[in-house]
Amino acid sequence: MQVIKHGLGGRMSNGEMDQREPPEPCAEAAFSDIASPIVDEAIEQAKGVASDPSAEGLHQLRITMRRLRALWWSYRPLLDAGENTRQRDFFRSLADSAGKARDYDILIELLKLQQKDAKVLPPEISDARQEALDAGREVLSNPEMKTLLLEALSQTSGALVARQDRQPLQTFSDSRVTASEKQLRKRVRRASQAKRSDVAAFHDVRKAGKKARYLLELFGPVLSGGHRRTLNRLKKIQKRFGALNDVVASEKLLRDNASLLAAIAEPERTLKWFRKERERRLRAAAALLRKDWK
Repeated sequence: MQVIKHGLGGRMSNGEMDQREPPEPCAEAAFSDIASPIVDEAIEQAKGVASDPSAEGLHQLRITMRRLRALWWSYRPLLDAGENTRQRDFFRSLADSAGKARDYDILIELLKLQQKDAKVLPPEISDARQEALDAGREVLSNPEMKTLLLEALSQTSGALVARQDRQPLQTFSDSRVTASEKQLRKRVRRASQAKRSDVAAFHDVRKAGKKARYLLELFGPVLSGGHRRTLNRLKKIQKRFGALNDVVASEKLLRDNASLLAAIAEPERTLKWFRKERERRLRAAAALLRKDWK
């Protein structure tokens, strides 16, 4: 993130430059500097999806949408709650559209891991993946997406600039990162005390960890103190809990699509493998919490 510090930059009457320190940037004015490059990135990624759709391109766009959701969440205390929720829901819907083809790619990878002797997977799975890819492309290549993204940026920037109160950017950033970390610790405690079968509790840790990481990365240059250790811990969560989520989401994808499950050789054996793999990855996730977040 690049934060542009706006100074007054005037000249003194004797022709010498005014050497006074520029005023500290405020959170309201900095929003556009932070958000605009991310919105531009999303628009360019959507163009790429429209011209040459790929699961990886859609995945990167999904990440960008998640970063926008995290940024809008951080500014929630300064904005109308209803409108902020609506905009974050919009980013989430785009992220979901972008992620469905990627979900099939992960399922395919896990099936190949499970069925080590299988050279070719059922065509039904490839067909379903292509349908998800086409559906994501249709949504994300729609010109209206660019319009809505720019409208969200303009509306939120305008609402913030119109505020009478001003908050120093560093103070604001510190408080919102602290709030995200507090939310994460709360969910970590819940997951630590939950039954091993409570996959939702672990999924909540993953989501909260992502949000905290995105905010640390977005506000990093202006935060007080160092956060390298926290970032490293969050990256571990994302990796290990992401591996758990891959299995959980893929198992659900199979159970929710009877035709796909029926197309797989020995479907009951496959579901049993997913169940055991889910339990193994749950144990690994729980061990990480005990080690790094006790």
